[in-house]
Amino acid sequence: MKTNMTEWAARLIADRRVAAVPIMTHPGIELTGRTVLEAVSDGRVHADAVKALADKYPSAAATVIMDLTVEAEAFGADIAFERDEVPAVRGHLLSGVEDIDLLEVPSLRRGRVPQYIKASMLAAREITDRPVLAGCIGPFSLAGRLYDMSEIMMLIIEHPDAARRLLTKCTDFILKYCLALKAAGANGVVMAEPAAGLLSDDDCREFSSVFVKRIVDAVQDDWFTVVLHNCGNTGQCTHAMAYTGAAAYHFGNKCDMAQVTRDVPPTALSMGNLDPVSLFKEATPDDMRRATRDLLERMADFPNFVISSGCDTPPHSPMANVEAFFEEVERWNEEKRKQ
Repeated sequence: MKTNMTEWAARLIADRRVAAVPIMTHPGIELTGRTVLEAVSDGRVHADAVKALADKYPSAAATVIMDLTVEAEAFGADIAFERDEVPAVRGHLLSGVEDIDLLEVPSLRRGRVPQYIKASMLAAREITDRPVLAGCIGPFSLAGRLYDMSEIMMLIIEHPDAARRLLTKCTDFILKYCLALKAAGANGVVMAEPAAGLLSDDDCREFSSVFVKRIVDAVQDDWFTVVLHNCGNTGQCTHAMAYTGAAAYHFGNKCDMAQVTRDVPPTALSMGNLDPVSLFKEATPDDMRRATRDLLERMADFPNFVISSGCDTPPHSPMANVEAFFEEVERWNEEKRKQ
């Protein structure tokens, strides 16, 4: 669906109702009777899961799986797959500074990238009542998966120029990927950059945000929005996140949602941050309702707030908890309408 995303965000901010956009695909996989392995390998299965959730729940936007292995696999990383678990990078592709200079930026035909583009294309074609947000990894998080997270933290201290060369190659690929997702019809992309939450504000700006901004400047417009997700941020690097100019920011449950939202431009969406594991997966429906209500109350003074999970809801999250979340948001909005 062709949606003016600038107008979409402005409507959400102007509306007294709180919009809900949980990052959530795995319950849709279970609704369609398929496995995680099938969904992360087959764009048709993936899109069916996104569509099943869009048909069932009133999310303000549909989202694809937050899979942080797709881009690393395209570069040549070894990926571990399980039937009903999220894929994981096994080991690390690069062993030293010399490997960075030999690394080639892959084509979009590598690995499962074509299937993820297909999933976004099919979902955007078949979901016609709300925007569809594709997904990608952020540059620093991709670099960490290729070089090893602990090693890249040392690399930015000991060899910052080499780190920038690696980040440039990661950015080149992610930019190419985002342009393909945009051409496929997606209305935006949720860029997952959790590893940048390990950095100070200054280092986050230098080794993440500068590169994210390059992508934002190239792909974001009225018809395509970038949602920058950083569930590692505890509040120390929100200013660096805002430097990117993304139209929306998505936060994890490690941070104080009100605090970080104060550092988000009021014209940008601030999204988060109910714990995907302890609430969506492990809580009772009553606990889910209470936590949802508590967050809504704490965020009542922020018109740009969009309630969401703090990260991708994991496999086997009970449908009763998802329903409790949406029911409580609807109850809150109905109460506000009557006031």
